[in-house]
Amino acid sequence: MSTQSYYTRLVDPYLAEIRRTFPAVLLTGARATGKTTTARQHVETVIRLDRYEEAGAFQAAPDRALATMRGSVLLDEWQEVPEVLGAVKRAVDEGAEPGRFLLAGSVRAPMKTTMWPGTGRLIQVSMYPMTTAELKPDGVGTAGKVLDLLSTGRAGELLPPADPPDLVGYLELAVAGGYPEVVRAPGRARTLWLTSYLEQVFTRDTAALGEHPDSGRLRRFVEVLAANTAGLIADTDLARLAGLNVKTVKHYQHLLVELGLLDSVPAWFANRNTRFAKGHKYYFIDPGLAAALIGVDVVALLRDTDMMGRMLDTFVAAQIRPLLELREDGARLHHLRMRDGRHEVDQIVEFRNGRLLAIEVKASAGPSTTDARHLAWMRDQFGEHFVGGIVFHTGKWVYPLGERITAVPIAALWDQRWDG
Repeated sequence: MSTQSYYTRLVDPYLAEIRRTFPAVLLTGARATGKTTTARQHVETVIRLDRYEEAGAFQAAPDRALATMRGSVLLDEWQEVPEVLGAVKRAVDEGAEPGRFLLAGSVRAPMKTTMWPGTGRLIQVSMYPMTTAELKPDGVGTAGKVLDLLSTGRAGELLPPADPPDLVGYLELAVAGGYPEVVRAPGRARTLWLTSYLEQVFTRDTAALGEHPDSGRLRRFVEVLAANTAGLIADTDLARLAGLNVKTVKHYQHLLVELGLLDSVPAWFANRNTRFAKGHKYYFIDPGLAAALIGVDVVALLRDTDMMGRMLDTFVAAQIRPLLELREDGARLHHLRMRDGRHEVDQIVEFRNGRLLAIEVKASAGPSTTDARHLAWMRDQFGEHFVGGIVFHTGKWVYPLGERITAVPIAALWDQRWDG
């Protein structure tokens, strides 16, 4: 197993842990998020099912082909030869040892059918574009510590990051995105790569889902959605802006979620309070992809405060999302908005025991209590369930903004320093 020039990913320790118990694990996520590279670190044999010469034996006799593999095996792009899932199922039922199979693929829809062979046999793990923590030498080892502190009301223990970016630096990180192949590439090269990437997704990956959408209409819709990332926008408005009907809009939204490009974040609301809006908030999984789609760079974002705020919100969500995926407490991301618009919270992390962590994202380097007013309202509404409110900002300091509300630099999500 080669590790030369390999960036350790947040998912690596988790994969190693669960493969010591389970015989078959399925790694899912959008194309080019690094699934194959990561999976290779954990196996002895790699089978590329998107290559004709390797796929042939598994198409003809999947059980026999699988039986000839020795040691731990990666079955990459499994959806190209779906018959292999039946063979894995039978091997698991016959007592395959822990860590025997690792599968990787870029689509999720086939897994949702009631007849899918992997049900009850494959442990599913999602993988996302790289976070800033994963680009740091020691970032992965302590990345979850910040959420541990925040989720237990101990934000005050955080220390200022050693070398945080300024506003321009944060925007540069956001537009760079997290696709491993181009995360360090110059802007023009990255844009060209992302354009080609989208063409592959719109043709190859949609076909794998049994879809053949009009690529022009789909791209127009994706561009409209990118311009509204981190926004709560009605389907009727999306339809009007993209020149589509509402039924097509809903279908395309679902398709983008299945392709791993879009995160549909549900509204959080208490059963006793029907004043909360219940629409979903859509985030592009990767802020760099959203920036490329709408053709904005750092200079353009500095001139458009609304888009700048959306991009920072999308960037913070991209840092938090993979951490939530790997937690044991069932934490999930939500948003909150009152129907009359008086109160709105960018992100809410709800933990399994009903604890709520509320998050606001601000471009300011020195947010005030005014920036935390919606968090204070939420604290007063939900009492002990509210474990903390965080105003992530572009400055350096950690400081209180009220009872259980703390201003925290965005960089604390990867430059983890705490007292104790």
